[in-house]
Amino acid sequence: MHRKVIIVGGGNAALSGAIECAERGDDVTLFETSTAALRGGNSKYTRDIRYAHKEDEFTAGKYPKEDLKKDLLSVSGGFDNPEVAELVIDRSQEMAEWMQKHNITFKKEIRGTLSLSRTNAFFMGGGRVLVDTYYKLIKRLHVKVFYEAPIVSISIANGVVNGITAMIDNREKQFTADRYIFASGGYEANKQWLSKFWGESVKNIKIRGSRYNTGIPLRSLIENGALMCGSEKAGHMVAVDTRSPEFDAGIVSRIDAIPWGIVINKNVERFYDEGEDIWPKRYAIWGRLVAEQDSQLAYAIIDNKSIGKFMPTAYPSIDAYSIDKLADNIGLKAQDLSYLISDFNGGIVKKGDDVFHWANHKLAIPKSHWAVPIDTPPYHAYPLSPGLTFTYQGIRINRTGRVVLKDGELENGFAAGEIASGNVLRSGYLAGFGLTIGTTLGRLAGGWEND
Repeated sequence: MHRKVIIVGGGNAALSGAIECAERGDDVTLFETSTAALRGGNSKYTRDIRYAHKEDEFTAGKYPKEDLKKDLLSVSGGFDNPEVAELVIDRSQEMAEWMQKHNITFKKEIRGTLSLSRTNAFFMGGGRVLVDTYYKLIKRLHVKVFYEAPIVSISIANGVVNGITAMIDNREKQFTADRYIFASGGYEANKQWLSKFWGESVKNIKIRGSRYNTGIPLRSLIENGALMCGSEKAGHMVAVDTRSPEFDAGIVSRIDAIPWGIVINKNVERFYDEGEDIWPKRYAIWGRLVAEQDSQLAYAIIDNKSIGKFMPTAYPSIDAYSIDKLADNIGLKAQDLSYLISDFNGGIVKKGDDVFHWANHKLAIPKSHWAVPIDTPPYHAYPLSPGLTFTYQGIRINRTGRVVLKDGELENGFAAGEIASGNVLRSGYLAGFGLTIGTTLGRLAGGWEND
C-alpha cells in the first residue's frame, strides 16, 4: 500500500527520506522554507562524510565501527541517546555506497584537510552539487516540492500527527498525510532564541548555517509534547573569520590555520592548546573557546611557511613583515606579542621530521603538536569570531526514528538530521559527521527497515 508522505525541510536529511519514500512508490510532498536558489539548508555547505567502513574505493584505509564510536566519545564525552547513536554508527557503513548509487561521485581527500583520508570520503562539487543532484533525482521520482513554504504549525493529538499548516503564496494552507518526516534543521538563525542562553554575546556570533533555520517546526513539536534532547548551548560552533556575513557564512568562513600557529585574545594571551589531538577532532571546540573571550574576538597568527598547509580562506590574512607591525595592524600591543612569540619559539622541541610531533610544553598552556616556529616573514593574522553551524538541542527520537513524546511516541511522526542531532552529539564535533546523521536518520525516517 502506497503512503502519502509529508517532509518538512529541504536539506540532505529531508532529501534522503524523500528518496527512500519515493523509490517505494509513495506520494511525497516536500516543504522547503527557502527559495529554490537557496535550497538545501546547511547541506549545501558540506563537502565530505565520515562513516565506518572496511577498505573501500572512497578512502585510504579501514575505519571500524569501534574507532568511529571511540572518536565520537572523545569529543562528546557520551551520548544523550546511546541507542540512536549506535544505530547511526552501524548504519553509516552503508552510506557511501548508497550515495554513489544515487549519483554522488567521490574523489580523493582535499589538500589541506589534516588526517581525514582514512576516515572521510569527499564528494565532487561539494554540498551544492550533492543537493542539486538529489533534487534532480526526486523530481524524476515525482516528488512535489513547495519552495518559500514555511511551516506555521503542526497538529498533533493522541500520539498522531493530524496535519501541518504551511504558508503557500502568502496564505495559510493545511496539508495531511499518512507519514510525516521533520527534517527542518535546528534554530541557529533564531538569534532571539539563542540570546536566552548566550545573552548579549549572541550579536557577535556568526551563523555559518542557513538563515532559514529558525526552529519554527521544532518549537511546534515541543509545544505539542515532544521530548527535547541535547544541551541548550551545545552546537557545531567553529572559529570563523570575523569579516564573514552574519548569516549563511558557509564552510569557506572557517579558519583552519589554528593548528599551524598560535591563537591569542585581545589581551595577547593564549587560552587553549592549539595542537591538541588530531585537528578534525578538535576544530569544532574553537568556536566555543572564542565565544568565551572578551567581545568574542581572537586572532590566529602564523608565519609564511605555513601558508598553503590548510584550506584556503574566504578573506585574505592581515599581513606584515615584522611582528611589531603585525600587532599594530590588528590593534594589539607590539611588545606583548613579540614577547609571546619569542617564548613560543624558544621552547619548541622538534621530534623527527613530522611537525605533528613538534611541541612546546614549557608554556603555561602547552602546544602539544604542530608547534611550528613563527619566524619567517611575512607574518599573517586571521581575526576570529565564533561561527555557529547548527544547534544540537532538538527532538528525542527512538531507534525507529519516531518522535518521542512525554507520554509515548508519535505513531506517524519522525525526525531526522540536525533537528535530531542532540541524540548523537552532546558537545564537540567530528568533521563530516553532520551528513552522516542526516543520511542515516533521513533514510530511517523514510521507511528504511522501519515499518
